[in-house]
Amino acid sequence: MYEYKFIQVKLSRWNNVPKENYHEIIAKHAKDGWRFVQLFAPVTSGNGSSSFFEIIFERSLN
Repeated sequence: MYEYKFIQVKLSRWNNVPKENYHEIIAKHAKDGWRFVQLFAPVTSGNGSSSFFEIIFERSLN
């Protein structure tokens, strides 16, 4: 069985650059035993772009 964690990273409205360093977020969670699963960016505007993305992690419930 697994547990999951979702981290939301907002994007700048002007240039769609992440407001946080997602490389650091992934590295920090990996050290804590979380495995990176996916980066998901849902469409949140009428022009097909996102205002955020989610980083999805999982780890075993051992």
